[in-house]
Amino acid sequence: MKFAIFGDIHANLEALETVLADAADNDCTDFVCIGDVVGYNANPHECLQIVRDLDCPLVKGNHDEEASTTAPLGGMNPLAKQALEWTREHLTREDKEYLMNVKLVRQVRHFTIVHATLDTPGSWGYVTNKFDAMASFSYQFTPVCFYGHTHTPKIYMKGDSVEVVEGEEAQIEPSKKYFINVGSVGQPRDGDWRSSYAIYDVSNQKIIFRRLEYDLKTAQNKIIDALPEMLANRLAVGK
Repeated sequence: MKFAIFGDIHANLEALETVLADAADNDCTDFVCIGDVVGYNANPHECLQIVRDLDCPLVKGNHDEEASTTAPLGGMNPLAKQALEWTREHLTREDKEYLMNVKLVRQVRHFTIVHATLDTPGSWGYVTNKFDAMASFSYQFTPVCFYGHTHTPKIYMKGDSVEVVEGEEAQIEPSKKYFINVGSVGQPRDGDWRSSYAIYDVSNQKIIFRRLEYDLKTAQNKIIDALPEMLANRLAVGK
């Protein structure tokens, strides 16, 4: 069994379609989404519909939550705020009701998924170093947990201490715990513009990160037609 674990799609239809096609080519049997289906890019409804059609486990991201309500968008940077205001206008009532009812944390088979942190999932804290990861490990009751939010692929491993596991592949050791960021489908921020997702090969207990080129120009042109051009420009530099 192989799981395609993906998230931070952020309404980038071209990137999402590329990731799902690659997952199929790599014989993934199941799909799991770690949230932020919408926000920033120009196809929120279409991307949400694809995720819904997959009927896959999904957890709520902060942009999903903000897009599904009418609450004031306080504390956000101007670009994110403008994009969310536009997103609210381009989601249907059914879209918003669906997002509103998505859970913050879920267990899928023998692993856990969350968008941000396990200790306070609805506060949308960022895990950017091993000290941040330690707080979530205290609330992790499965060997593996997948998360997102930072848009940067990363593996934290807890044995006697918490370490960062480097490389494009990692072997899951049964005596340890893993807190794994799968990166971003639609807006990577690690300096690599290509879409990121992870394959969890359960039979071989292996994590494989995938990076994929997609139709960047089309995605950018859609943003330019609807949203601030800065959001289009940042896609090309992975920031």
